Amino acid sequence: MGYGYAMLMYGPEDVPDGLSDLAACPYDGVEIGLPKVQHIGPDRLRDDLVANDLDTYCVMSGWLIEDDDAEDAVEGASVAARLGADFLGILPPPRGQVDDSTLVRWLDDICTAAADAGVVPVVHHHGAAHIEQPDEIREWLDRAPDNLQLLFDTAHYYPYGDVYDGIRRFADDIAYVHLKDIDPPANLQYHVDRLSAGKVDYDSLFALLHSFTDLGEGVIDFGRVRDEFEEVGYTGRFTAEIDQQLDTPSAHAKRNYDYWRALSKA
Repeated sequence: MGYGYAMLMYGPEDVPDGLSDLAACPYDGVEIGLPKVQHIGPDRLRDDLVANDLDTYCVMSGWLIEDDDAEDAVEGASVAARLGADFLGILPPPRGQVDDSTLVRWLDDICTAAADAGVVPVVHHHGAAHIEQPDEIREWLDRAPDNLQLLFDTAHYYPYGDVYDGIRRFADDIAYVHLKDIDPPANLQYHVDRLSAGKVDYDSLFALLHSFTDLGEGVIDFGRVRDEFEEVGYTGRFTAEIDQQLDTPSAHAKRNYDYWRALSKA
C-alpha cells in the first residue's frame, strides 16, 4: 500500500524540483513517463529519487502508434527495472489507428520484455483509445499474455460504466490504480460517442480531457472508491494523476495528497 503522484504536469527540466515538492507533501512514490526518464537519464533520476526518499511506482510508456513506440516500451521494461519500479505502464493506441493483430503483437513483445525485466506490465484503459470500454478491457486482458494486468483509472472509467461496479468487476485484474476525478460537461455522452466511434474530433477530445479535475471537485465519490477497494481486498499502490494544471503543479500535488489522506484516516 502507498500513495504516489504522477508527474504529468512537470516538464523534464522541472523533475528535480518536482520530486522535492512531492517529498514535502509527503507522497510515498511517483509515476513518471518513459520519455522524461530517457531525457534525464535513469541513473541520475534514481539518485534524485533516493535523495527524496521516493519510490518509483510506474514508468509509463508513450502512446502505441507505430512499431517504434512498441520498441521504446520494450526497452522501457529494463529502464523501469533499473529504477526499481513496480510497473511498466502501457498506453493503448488512439482509437481507430491500429488493428487488433498489430496490438496483439506489440503486447506480446512488451509483456515478454517486462517478464524478463521483473516488472509487471499494466494496461491503462483510456478514453478515445483502442482499449476504452469495460467489455474491451475484459477482452484484451483475456487476449494478452498472462502477466498483463490492469491499471484502473477512476475518471477514464466513468464515461463508460459505473466506477464502483468496475472496481468489483475487475478486482482480480487490478494491479495499480490512478485516482482522478471528473466534472463532466452536460453533453459528455455526445463527446464520448464521437470518440468511441474513432472519429478524429479534437473538440470532443478537449472536452473529455478538460473535464478531469482534482479529487473531490468532480462527481466521483472517493470515500466509496476507498471502501470498494477495501471490500475487494486491494492492497496495492494508489497514484493521483492530475491533468491540465501546468501553472501550479505543486499546489495541486499538495491538495490531492491532503484529500486522499484525510479520506484514508476517516
